[in-house]
Amino acid sequence: VNLVESGGGLVQPGGSLRLSCAASGFTFSSYDMNWYRQAPGKERELVAAISSVLGSTNYADSVKGRFTISRDNAKKSVYLQMNSLKPEDTAVYYCNARNSYLERIYWGQGTQVTVSS
Repeated sequence: VNLVESGGGLVQPGGSLRLSCAASGFTFSSYDMNWYRQAPGKERELVAAISSVLGSTNYADSVKGRFTISRDNAKKSVYLQMNSLKPEDTAVYYCNARNSYLERIYWGQGTQVTVSS
């Protein structure tokens, strides 16, 4: 099982980034996919989620209207489009796959996002 994030980097406030997470080693379409983030000294928090079957989405209040999660089951990938970035969005962003029925959870290694002028 492998989850590989990419697309992080340094961006100025108000800028945009698109994170990608490529999955392998499991049945991607059967898993809910999530993006978490963890800032220094803070707990890891759920940023955005997309369900496996209907593709329904949920977002943390802090990112609603600015971030968009999407998935491509054919490419076994999940994305996080981040617009209007703020310094408080600075964190390591993690891709997460969850199948509650099978009681399985997988994590990527994380990608750093830094929002600074």
